[in-house]
Amino acid sequence: MEKEKLQSFCMTLPGTTHDYQVDWQADRYHVGGKMFAMIGGDSEGKPIITLKCEPKRAEELRGTYKDIIPGYYMNKTHWNSIYFDSNLPTDLIENLIQHSYNLVFEKLTKKVQKEISME
Repeated sequence: MEKEKLQSFCMTLPGTTHDYQVDWQADRYHVGGKMFAMIGGDSEGKPIITLKCEPKRAEELRGTYKDIIPGYYMNKTHWNSIYFDSNLPTDLIENLIQHSYNLVFEKLTKKVQKEISME
């Protein structure tokens, strides 16, 4: 998993904005002002991407893949983290990014959703 490819994929999603959280040393990706992805490191500096996930699916993924763990620094029910050095297929990771984006997008007001869809 390459950081640049993940960043590029995140930025292809409509209305995505990016910032860098200095305190966390993490790149954050937002839609409508709400974060859907964060690229940073764990307590040992090991690179991870953290994504929002529907709780039941989050548990299933953690049970299936050893490199998917409860969201680091995040609510463990709604967020998963994935280690960069995992052997997970790129399309799975991109699907999980899209899932995270969709969960956040769906919680935005109809007005904000419409504004993003018109960009």
